[in-house]
Formats: sequence, structure tokens, C-alpha cells
Amino acid sequence: MPEATTGDAYLKIENLWKAFGEFLALSDVSLDIEEGEFVCFLGPSGCGKTTLLRAIAGLDLQTKGSVHQAGKDVSNLPPFERDFGIVFQSYALFPNLTIEKNIAFGLENAGRTKPEIAARVTELLDLVGLEEQRKKYPAQLSGGQQQRIALARAIATNPGLLLLDEPLSALDAKVRVHLRHEIKELQRKLRVTTVMVTHDQEEALSMADRIVVINNGRVEQIGTPTEIYRHPSTLFVAGFIGDMNKFDGIVDGPEGITCGQMRLQCEQHAVPKGNRAVMAVRPEDVVPHGGDHDASGASGQVETQGNTLNVEVTEMEFLGSYWRCRLASASLGTGELIANFSMNAVRRLDLSEGKRMMVELPKSRVMVFDAAGV
Repeated sequence: MPEATTGDAYLKIENLWKAFGEFLALSDVSLDIEEGEFVCFLGPSGCGKTTLLRAIAGLDLQTKGSVHQAGKDVSNLPPFERDFGIVFQSYALFPNLTIEKNIAFGLENAGRTKPEIAARVTELLDLVGLEEQRKKYPAQLSGGQQQRIALARAIATNPGLLLLDEPLSALDAKVRVHLRHEIKELQRKLRVTTVMVTHDQEEALSMADRIVVINNGRVEQIGTPTEIYRHPSTLFVAGFIGDMNKFDGIVDGPEGITCGQMRLQCEQHAVPKGNRAVMAVRPEDVVPHGGDHDASGASGQVETQGNTLNVEVTEMEFLGSYWRCRLASASLGTGELIANFSMNAVRRLDLSEGKRMMVELPKSRVMVFDAAGV
């Protein structure tokens, strides 16, 4: 299991289990979150990420394990005795209350005076840029505006912890991109410890200080976006975060694997020699080279040099800022290699479907995972 961070964490989750009858939703989850950190729980639907968030909030108490916040054991406290604000996927705004009344709701329950409430509501509406909307009702706002109001309501009482349960999933793509930047800027400004649940890899990579990848109720890996993307610890993480080419092979050393008829140098790994393994390389890491080379030598064996191989471009898909190319190679055996080539590379090499070329799989970008762990 991945190791949690050390030190006096603001939020500390230790050996947490959650079962619903015979179904085990979370299995021995441990995690430390530092004060002011923005952490994303990332994983496919049904993996347990929302269950973990709800356990932190006290909305679904854990079966075993503990939750500590700011040095206090909150494991068995009801939600109203915990120090957090939460934004749900549906925003859960009160439809019969104006925007200013929605934001004021928690402040009124906290016993704040009317002048304090009025000043705080104005401050928050200004912070989220919706001062002119204060007298409107939720139904009169766009989805993006409702999301901002839900955020303002969640932080109104200055909670020590902000919990976000897929807050952008109901919005269209352009609005999501804009608002994830706004949420991150707001979090930095307030320096509030934030935990966000998402199944969107791009969202997690662009917003999080650290990502917790969850699969089948277990933590697969904890790390910064760069660590998770560039150095996945399991084949699941490698395949779930971004696109990945995968080829079956046999390990022939700590820095080598044979796939089909080709021996590739790779990043150092711990898979024993002779074991079945999976070679993985990302499409953007495939380096294009020019040349129209013969794919076979006089003996009929496929000729390769280092981590370069002959390929044929079988399909090209234009995706705006780059071309996604499908490449066939006899040397790698069955399957096709997917590569993302820049506009400049496609123009420079005059690539087209049916053309033969050379590509390189850089050693530092070739990863190997034990096939037994798949």
C-alpha cells in the first residue's frame, strides 16, 4: 500500500475500512493531507472515492479506522460537529431562497449577528464575482454561477476543510476549464485545505497538489500530478491517467524487455528476469524520425537499432493541436502503436497514411509492469 506523508498532517486517515453489508467499499486506506493542500481523489466510477469523502465528512461513518482533523479525533462525530464546508455534485442550493439568503444560511445557524452576516455575504459575492446576482434565485442562474454560489456558501463560515464532490461534472467542457482555474485560484487565496473527488484525469492533473488514485476501494498511488503521470507505480495507474500503449513481453533484465521480435531498453524495474510483463509507453513519447526504410533484412528478420523501429502509418486523425497516428510494426508483434505527432513533425516529415517511417521509443519513457499484477 502507498505510504502516507510524514509529519503532523492537518487531516490524517488511518487504516480506514468501509463495508456496506458484504460489499467492501474501502480497504485499509491511510492518507495524510497537509494544511493548505489541494488533494484530488481520482478513480473510476464505483472505486470508493466518494465513500472516502463522505467518511471524512461523517456522512457515512467508517466501519473501522480513524479520521483526525487538526489533531482532533473526529472519527465518530456527526457532520455538524466537524469543521468542513462541502459542495455536492448537484450544488444543493435552496431553490426558495435568494442567492444572498443561500450564502447566509450557515452563518445564521452559527449565530452570527445581522451586520456580520451582511458583511460576510457581500464579501463572498464579491469574491466569486456575483455581487449583482444577490437578489436572484438559483433557477435564474447558469450552472457555472450556481457552482460559484455553492462554493461561497461552503466557505462562508471559514471552515478548516473544504470538500468538493465532483463539483464540475454537470457543466459543459468550456465552463469546466474556466471554473477549475477559478476554484484553484480561490483555494490558493483562502489557503483552505481542500479535498476534491473527480473521475476526470485532466481535472485532477491541472488542479491538485497531490493526487490519490483509488481503484476497487484501495489506494493505488499517491503523488504529485507529475509523479503520477510520469512514474505510475501500477499498470492500472499507467492506463487510467492519460493514454498508454501496452504490449506483452518477456523481461530479459532490470532495464530490458523483449516484445515480439524486438528488445527494448526501458526504465529500471523490479520484475524478475523471464517473467511475463507489459511494456507501456505514452503516445506523446513516441519520437518520429524521417526515412523510408525497408522493414526486413536479407534473413527476413526485422531490423531494429536501439529503441528505434520501422513502422507504417495506417491511420491519421487530426485533433487540432496534433495528429494522432496509428502505426503498424512487425517487430512489436500484434497490436498497433498509437503516437501523437505535432503539426510541425507531420509537415516536416510529410506524413500520410501508408507511408513508412522510423520512430524511437526513448528508454526513459518505456515502462515495464509485471503481467501477474494486471
